This record gives sequence, C-alpha cells and structure tokens, in this order.
Amino acid sequence: MNGPIVVGTDGSETAAVAVAEAIKIAKAFDQPLHIVFAFHPQGVNTRDLPPEFADAVQSDSNIQAVLDDVAARARASGVKTESHAVTGDAADAILGVAETIDAGLIVVGNKGINSVRRYVLGNIPSKVVHHSPCSTYVVHTT
Repeated sequence: MNGPIVVGTDGSETAAVAVAEAIKIAKAFDQPLHIVFAFHPQGVNTRDLPPEFADAVQSDSNIQAVLDDVAARARASGVKTESHAVTGDAADAILGVAETIDAGLIVVGNKGINSVRRYVLGNIPSKVVHHSPCSTYVVHTT
C-alpha cells in the first residue's frame, strides 16, 4: 500500500475504533495519516434540529481538541500526521482530502449504514466507498 491514509473522526467512540485501525495501518505501511473532522459552521441553531442531527454541529474548540487527541495518539505510535478541519458534509470532506493528497487508502467506520439519518442524509461509509479515488477500508465499529 502506497500513499497517505485518510481517516475521518467526529470524536465519538465508534470513530475512535476506525481511527485506531487507521493508526495501525499507517504504522504498518509507514505512511502518513491525515485526520479529517467535518463540521458545520457555528451559528446553526441546534434547538430547532431533531436530536439525531444536533450532534452534527460542533464548537471550534471541540473540533481542535478531537484533532489534537487523535494526532497525539498517532504520533505516540510513531505515525506522522496532518489534521484537517473541513466545513460541510463528512463524506465530501473525507473524499476531498483524499483527492487533494492523492491518498492510498481511506479508513472509515461503518456507523450510519443502518441508521435513520441515512435515509434522510445518506450515510458516510456508503458515499465514501462509492466515490473514493482510492481503496477504502470500512471498519466494523458498531
């Protein structure tokens, strides 16, 4: 496997499972790890959103804390990292970073494949797999 590895995270426990797998792969293949956190800009009123969508809105400090935590874990394993905070849809953010850096692999968790959100917004793993510019590893996280 040649080329950087891209992994998405939102700081959740299920994302942590995918991140851990991405770190292992990056270390095994001596490739850099690009960590992507997609978010919607502040100013969105979460009070008017259904509960299953409210978690999509994150604060800037939380985003940076999640990215810093993942990068620290990867570096502790000897993996070079780069973090990307990207506004917009998570799948589009992951795909965009992968295309920009000419990724060799995208690692994504399977969360959302059977969720209610999927029928309204689509799901991240499915969209990434169908539009990926490189190989994709879907980690069983749920």
